[in-house]
Amino acid sequence: MITTRRTFLGLIAAVAASGVTPAFASCRDGATLYIGTYTSAGGTGIGLASYDAASGVITSNGVLTGVQEPSFLILAPSGRFLYAVNEQTDGGVTAIAVDAPGKLRVLNRQSTGGSAPCHLALVAGGKYLLSANYGSGDVAVHPVKADGRLGARTDLVKHVGASPHAHQVVEDPAGRYILSVDLGTDTVYTSTIAATGKLTDVAQAKLKPGAGPRHLAFHPNGRYVYVANELDSTVVPCGYSDGRLTPGTPLPTVPAGSPQNYPGEVIVSPDGKFVYVTNRGHNSIAVFAVESGGAALRLVATPSCGGDWPRHCAIDPTGTLLLVSNQRSNSITTFHRNQQTGTLRPAASFSTPSPVCTLV
Repeated sequence: MITTRRTFLGLIAAVAASGVTPAFASCRDGATLYIGTYTSAGGTGIGLASYDAASGVITSNGVLTGVQEPSFLILAPSGRFLYAVNEQTDGGVTAIAVDAPGKLRVLNRQSTGGSAPCHLALVAGGKYLLSANYGSGDVAVHPVKADGRLGARTDLVKHVGASPHAHQVVEDPAGRYILSVDLGTDTVYTSTIAATGKLTDVAQAKLKPGAGPRHLAFHPNGRYVYVANELDSTVVPCGYSDGRLTPGTPLPTVPAGSPQNYPGEVIVSPDGKFVYVTNRGHNSIAVFAVESGGAALRLVATPSCGGDWPRHCAIDPTGTLLLVSNQRSNSITTFHRNQQTGTLRPAASFSTPSPVCTLV
C-alpha cells in the first residue's frame, strides 16, 4: 500500500496548495452524515448527507466546497465545529462551523508544518487539535479557540526512524495520554500534552518489523487496544496500562490464500463485544468476537464490503448500522449489525465520489 499511497500523493502534489475559500452548504435535519473525500480524485469537498438507521438508506444533501483533500474529519464534542485535514504536500487543517445540523461554514485554515496529514484528534478537553502528517512522519498541535477557529501551531514532533509515516493520533479514554501510530517505524508512540500545547514523549511500543501499523482502537474498558497492521494484514490485541502498550499475538484479518490485502480502519462496537476491520484488496469486513474480557480476538466472518477498497467504517449511534466507505467504487455501503452475534447483513448502497471517511 505504500507504493499506492505515494503514487496518490503525487496526484495530491499537483493540486494547488492555496488557502481555502470559505463556502456554505446545508442539509436537512435528521441523522447527519459528513463524508471526507479526495478532491484530486473526483470529490468536490465535504459531502453532506442524511441517513435512516432503520433502512440504512443514505440521501445526499449537498457538499461543502472550498476545502481541499478533506480525507479525514472529526466533530467537536459540542457538535458546533467540524475539523478536516487537507491531505496535501503543504499539509493543513481546516476549521468549520456547524451552524445547524449539516449547515456548514468554513472558519479558517492552518498549516500543519508537514505533508499529507491524514488523521485528527481533539485532546485535552477539546483545547487542542492534533494532526498526523503521513508524508513527513510528524504530529502537529494547534490550539482550538473559543469560536472554533484554529490558532497557530504550538508544536511539531517528528517520529524517530528511517522512514516515519504518522498514520493516526488518538487520545486514550482517560484523557491522560496521546498515542501516535506510525506505519513507517512500526511503532506506537505515547506522549502527554502540556498546557502550553507542547508534546512530551513517554513511551514507545514496537510492533513486528514490517507490520506497518495503521490505526488502533480502544476497548471501552480502556485496558486493551487493537492495532490494525496495514502491511502484513493482521490485527494485534494489546494490553494497555498507564500509557504503555503490550502487544499480543497478531491475527490475520483475511482467510489463508486470500489476495494481497491492506487493512484500513479498525473499530470496536460500543458494547466492546466485537471488533471490525476493513480489508482493502480482499474487499471485505473482518468481524472479530472479543474474548477474555478484551484480551483476545476470534475471527467470526469476512463478509463482502459491497464495493472496492473499503477504507473507513463507522457504527452509527444506535449501534445497529455499520457504514463503509469504498474509495475506488465511489460508494458507501451500509449494513445492519446484529448486536448479539456481531454479524453484518447488507442494507443499502449510496453513490458518492471518492469517499474515504464517513463521520456519523
